[in-house]
Amino acid sequence: MKKQKIEISRKQSNKLGLSKTQDQHQKIAITATFTAEPIEAPLEFWMQQLDIPCRINFAPYSQVFQQLLDPTSLVSTNKNGINIILVRFEDWLQKKEASTENFFTSEIQKKLKDNVKNFITALKSSKERKSTPHIVSICPASPVTDPDLIELHKQMEDLLSTELDAISGVYLVTVTELLTTYPVKEYYDPHGDKIGHIPYTPAFFTSLATMLARKIYNIKSTSYKVIVLDCDYTLWKGVCGEDGPLGIEVDGPWKILQEFILKQHDSGMLICICSKNNEEDVVEVFKHHIEMPLKRDHIVAWRINWNPKSENIKSLAEELKLGLDSFIFIDDNPVECAEIQANCPEVLAILLPNQVNNIPGFLAHMWAFDHLKITEEDHRRTTLYQQNIKRERFRQESLTLADFLQNLELEVKISEMKQQQIPRVAQLIQRTNQFNFTNIRRSEAEIQNLCQSDKLECLVTIVSDRFGDYGLVGVILFKTNFEVIEIDTCLLSCRVLGKGIEHRMLAKLGEIAEERGLKYVEVCYVPSGKNQPAINFLHEVGSKYKKQNDNEFLFRLPSEYATKIIHAKQTETQKQHDKIEKKMNFPQISKEKIIFGQTRTERMNYIATNLFSVESIQKAIKSLYCKQRPDLPNEYVAPNSELEQSIASVWQRGLCVEKVGIHDNFFEIGGQSLTAIQIVSQLCEIFSLELSMHNLFEAPTVFEFAEYVRINQEQENGNIEKIKRMLKKIDQLNDKEAKMLLTKMKNISKKLAVK
Repeated sequence: MKKQKIEISRKQSNKLGLSKTQDQHQKIAITATFTAEPIEAPLEFWMQQLDIPCRINFAPYSQVFQQLLDPTSLVSTNKNGINIILVRFEDWLQKKEASTENFFTSEIQKKLKDNVKNFITALKSSKERKSTPHIVSICPASPVTDPDLIELHKQMEDLLSTELDAISGVYLVTVTELLTTYPVKEYYDPHGDKIGHIPYTPAFFTSLATMLARKIYNIKSTSYKVIVLDCDYTLWKGVCGEDGPLGIEVDGPWKILQEFILKQHDSGMLICICSKNNEEDVVEVFKHHIEMPLKRDHIVAWRINWNPKSENIKSLAEELKLGLDSFIFIDDNPVECAEIQANCPEVLAILLPNQVNNIPGFLAHMWAFDHLKITEEDHRRTTLYQQNIKRERFRQESLTLADFLQNLELEVKISEMKQQQIPRVAQLIQRTNQFNFTNIRRSEAEIQNLCQSDKLECLVTIVSDRFGDYGLVGVILFKTNFEVIEIDTCLLSCRVLGKGIEHRMLAKLGEIAEERGLKYVEVCYVPSGKNQPAINFLHEVGSKYKKQNDNEFLFRLPSEYATKIIHAKQTETQKQHDKIEKKMNFPQISKEKIIFGQTRTERMNYIATNLFSVESIQKAIKSLYCKQRPDLPNEYVAPNSELEQSIASVWQRGLCVEKVGIHDNFFEIGGQSLTAIQIVSQLCEIFSLELSMHNLFEAPTVFEFAEYVRINQEQENGNIEKIKRMLKKIDQLNDKEAKMLLTKMKNISKKLAVK
């Protein structure tokens, strides 16, 4: 079943590839301190699975600093793709310096620290020139047992982690994160390191490629905002309506699940409950089980009733004013998940494993829960939404909208963006859909570069009221052009819509235009399928200044007129105001994106269920790429001896060929230098022999290579027997004879040294 699904993906991927031009393929540029080309196949596999058309390019060997500092390099000229930088600290030292016995001189340690600091400086320089996201992965050192050396590597990694966290658009993968998420039995390949500076095993390159793919997926994807949870056998073990609160258990996998959800809450996710229960039964569970990691205060809203869960989730979306494609739903019941998929296909529906002990691992490999960077706003998100719900209740109790706004004690501050606000500004630009004039998406680095180069100016809007602080909720990016202020981006969080803040933002631009002697404020509206509230607002304040160009609208507002834009005093009852909101179709739902014939739900569940370990991923790659034996002049002859079978098996795995005959030439069935290095390394390990690339060139068939190995093993065994006999003779010597033999050997050594 697993193989069939992957083969379908490959077939459809090829079909899609025919219709896509080369320009649509993004570039993944990789630079490393070691030979990193073996990562290409597993990374390409993941990009196909995720429907990210790309070209993977490698920079010249061991030129990390040159790539970051040279404006003409592969990394520096990569405009719209992803840059990947792979670093092994010891590669910045000479081999002699990197050895354990030489490492602890203060001079060599200082050299390593200086290289790490210079790397940080070079990375900052690169990011100042380009907004392309950079993924930096610290790769594990050669196995060492010295605790001081391990501690020094840890210090260097911590230094990088601290420094890179402050650089926008740079994302770090640590050794611990990598080997904890995708562990491998053996990561280091001493023979490959010696032969071709390929220091890692194929399993490790698969692990690394998978972690990088997760980062790329999250960089390219819109993040989720809400997790909706079922209760019985999802949040806890038992049925609260039947077992009662005291019969409910929260231990083992259920406790781990709650701890996981709590971490998601702390990372900025909103937590909701949607359960078919009596509400008082669920309340009693929270009241009696104070030991539960998840508390009532962590829940921003819930729907506990007997209605279809799809209806309840739509109701939650309306209350939170978020699109359904922002929601993740978790349940243990496949029928409930199917109902959600049928009626709310935009929601990511996650079905927990039948084997409850698999739940922790399943959640760890659900990529939808990954977070690249977490802002202060993320930590406060639940509080902000809970305050918003209180505001909504207060609004419903007010007679009119005017009464509501007057008693809200709203404070709005519009000012120039500060450096520390860039992460939040970028987050709003990437996430805000509904009140967004142009839907232009930009990264932190792009925003910083545009503002520092004076190509754009940026205003931010900070709002608070009697119920609390909304925080930074609005952004305007604009430029002046002759007699006009042109708005590049204008957006406002849906949490504060309808309170007149959007009017104040546009009026502020009118004031700036008048101060600078400019005649107009020009607003472009580009429909996205989600930003109906934005065009409703523009029609309200400037319909007589509207011009249409194809699907876009241009509003050219006179500056004096813009300064006087205010929120109209409403005299209708709140019921009439609710009718206006309904006409806005808020929130508007987007169509579910289909990838390789799979929905987003199918894809994420499939990865978490089937592609969660390095072994399962390697098996999937093999089934996808494994090819038949090519047509060769010689006929296929199967391996005969155990030795030939061992060699042929290594060749088959390394070359991804279904079968290899004993007279098939390695280089005629797809062998290349990098593959040869890895295969020779594995054969060194299997046969405990010192083999080289030269041996493979001289014996390029399984039959010839087996013969070479056999002869060397016999010689090795013969040498071992000679040594045993010699040691036995030495053991029989008396002290005088042993001293004479030792003196004789020293004299021979001196003569050889003189020669």
